[in-house]
Amino acid sequence: MSALASIWQTVVSEFSDIADISEATIIVLRLTLAVVLGAAIGYERERQGKDAGLRTHMLVSLGAALFVLVPVASGMQAAEVSRVMQGIIAGIGFLGAGAILKQEKNQEVKGLTTAASIWVAAAVGISAGYGREATAVASTLVALFVLSVLGRIDKK
Repeated sequence: MSALASIWQTVVSEFSDIADISEATIIVLRLTLAVVLGAAIGYERERQGKDAGLRTHMLVSLGAALFVLVPVASGMQAAEVSRVMQGIIAGIGFLGAGAILKQEKNQEVKGLTTAASIWVAAAVGISAGYGREATAVASTLVALFVLSVLGRIDKK
């Protein structure tokens, strides 16, 4: 076998982690759903003029889905995937903390709802990545209700 053929064989084997069309469909469906649902939450935040909007929520949801999807697709046991989820939840806490600001002059805290929506977007991504698509959709609808409907009521 020539060196070039050996290199090509190595490249092909490195990109063979998707076994068949069924697995490819599952991966694309779960990641796309995570992005779409994260976009729905992010769009609502963007409409409200918040800094963490559409793209942020999409990326958070996609990242969370990917962090769960890869171990699950690789055959990790539920207890091990649980530790991955714990890491995501803690990590998103730091991202959310960056959205929270305390105004020194009047001691007002801003960004708590946006931080919470980032946290929910991660949970939605985890649900989608783990294959709990209906749960991801239902929780997104509840989050949008809380952000949109209850947000308007809260302003009155």
